[in-house]
Amino acid sequence: MTLLDIVPSLGRAAPRRFDSTIWPVTAHSDEEGQLCVGGVPLADIADEFDTPAYVIDEADFRHRARRYRKALHGVGVVYAGKSLLTTAVARWAREEGLGVDVCSAGELAIALAGGVDPARIVMHGNAKSPDELREAVRVGVGRVVVDSCIEIAYLAGLARRRQPVLIRVTPDIDIHGHRAVTTGISDQKFGFTLAGDHAANAVKRALAHPILDLVGLHCHLGSQVSDAAPYGEAIRRMIAAMADVRARHGVILTELNIGGGHAIPYLPGDRELDLGELARVIEDALDEACAAEHFPRPTVVVEPGRAICGRAGLTLYRVCSVKTRPGGRTFVAVDGGMSDNPRVSLYGAQYTVTLANRHPCGAKQRVTVAGRHCEAGDEIARDIELPADLRPGDLLAVACTGAYHHSMASNYNMVGRPPLVAVKDGRARALVRRETIADLLSRDCG
Repeated sequence: MTLLDIVPSLGRAAPRRFDSTIWPVTAHSDEEGQLCVGGVPLADIADEFDTPAYVIDEADFRHRARRYRKALHGVGVVYAGKSLLTTAVARWAREEGLGVDVCSAGELAIALAGGVDPARIVMHGNAKSPDELREAVRVGVGRVVVDSCIEIAYLAGLARRRQPVLIRVTPDIDIHGHRAVTTGISDQKFGFTLAGDHAANAVKRALAHPILDLVGLHCHLGSQVSDAAPYGEAIRRMIAAMADVRARHGVILTELNIGGGHAIPYLPGDRELDLGELARVIEDALDEACAAEHFPRPTVVVEPGRAICGRAGLTLYRVCSVKTRPGGRTFVAVDGGMSDNPRVSLYGAQYTVTLANRHPCGAKQRVTVAGRHCEAGDEIARDIELPADLRPGDLLAVACTGAYHHSMASNYNMVGRPPLVAVKDGRARALVRRETIADLLSRDCG
């Protein structure tokens, strides 16, 4: 008899801790060191659904949706479907009392198939086609956010009953983020600038069409905003613009949508937007701006997407090879890459990665997790610490991939897009199946 026979726990490594600011709230490791989410070992998901695979924790999604409604009491919450949208996700948002923001006819169709009340849908986009606008008014979406003068004309011609609209305004507030996701400044493609009376002219055009019901203004500052203060400044500028509409046209706008873009952490120590602070900033800015302009308080709406779905998701990969360059890096090649996660190459995004199928043994080493595609820049994570005993067949989990991964996936190198697998209460089910070679060939007309 050995000491391990007498005290079996000596042979087990301690359970690993997973930071809930980065990993799903249900994440934990079992006795074998397997990462489990929603009560399901990720190794079981890899066995059933293969890899790569997106995994979404329904409990985490619902938890963060509820946090928004609780923290922002009296503020309308509309889920930004562009971040992640399937019929099941739309249903979760609906059941948690959220509206849904869509940007295309496809997103609109999915939201409707998920049972979302059309009156609780907001239609966005800077280049909406006449067909998309026609479908929006046909089903009766609650708000259309107009982004150009031609959209106002199209919408007025297509509407058959009063259509509530918002004018998208750029308040010229710089969040100093990546240029691809900074949308509150004047020199970018979205909306109407306050400078030069562009927004004022758009308001005038909308009011000239009796079938359009101009109910308010909309702005969006950008993505990954971790400081609530810019939202306060946006509110002050937008209330001033709404007061100007009252002065010019005698119309009192009743709704102010300040968009989303709320930051989440991808790495330990990253900042996230504090919802309590956001609530205080909104309240204080409304009090100040409305008092200064003697303007009645409008209804405020926010549009979080990433902040609700981002941490609920992770991506599961299988290690294909490990090789070290003399005097250079060690590369861990996996069976996915930029076709399922384009954010690294697009934005220089950084991710937290962990071994998912077993306990690590011994030391760690610095590695680059590389993708499978024909690009030197196809990387999942550069210069991160992973176990030195990593070997082909191991599973890696990448945190915070619930937002803008499934929705931005491509078929580069004719690779099929991964499945989206939901986990809850010890069960896993496919929300979106894996794309097959037959799927790819079905669209090829020869």
